[in-house]
Amino acid sequence: LRDQSALRPWWKKPYVVFSIFLILGTFVLGFNITNFSFRSLLSEEGILGAKRIFTALLRPQWSILGMVLSAMLETIFIALIATVFAVPVAFLASFFCSRNLVKDSPVGIAISLLLRTLFNFSRSVEPVIWAIIFCVWVGIGPFAGMLALMLHSISSLAKQYAEQIECVESGPVEAMEATGAGAIHVVWHAVVPQVLMPFLSFTIFRWDINVRMATIIGLVGGGGVGTLLMQYQGLAQWNEVGTI
Repeated sequence: LRDQSALRPWWKKPYVVFSIFLILGTFVLGFNITNFSFRSLLSEEGILGAKRIFTALLRPQWSILGMVLSAMLETIFIALIATVFAVPVAFLASFFCSRNLVKDSPVGIAISLLLRTLFNFSRSVEPVIWAIIFCVWVGIGPFAGMLALMLHSISSLAKQYAEQIECVESGPVEAMEATGAGAIHVVWHAVVPQVLMPFLSFTIFRWDINVRMATIIGLVGGGGVGTLLMQYQGLAQWNEVGTI
């Protein structure tokens, strides 16, 4: 029976036909939901509008260059300070989130579960949303943006750090435990040396993410070049937008 089923052409196999219809139906539904339209994309009015904007963008207004550079510097430092403040908190929290380090302690397991739940929640909320909350809390400006990125960075880095800790070689850990070393000594001498370079890599990558996100949170009042960009875009001053 299996041989006969394999020899049948694909259009006579129910699961193949069902899969094809499912894929096609998904794309049709997606096009309808997103209002996909070649007519709108290629309309004369739309093309003229795009041409007008791109023409302005390619003719920057250099008179605001000093203001733009100042805002860019602010953006970079928002990302830097957010990352610097997030790293020590995430570093300490990651050891309590690592299942392989708390598996023998009921209290440690409870703390790990609590921290993971808290970090999962705060990480699932976009930095833009946190920026809006902090703008109400501490006022519009770079401080609100820095706090938003710091909070999101703590959650993201703690997850990455913890997953790296869970992948360490167990040999050095067991060897130190066999000598009677305390938990702190085991972590510092058997775990930290194995994760130091990956931690550094994750941290640098996070700073890169924060530099880009600092621009986005500026659109909601988080300071930096994003706030400046939002002001000129709202006024449809596309030459200034091109400079930014």
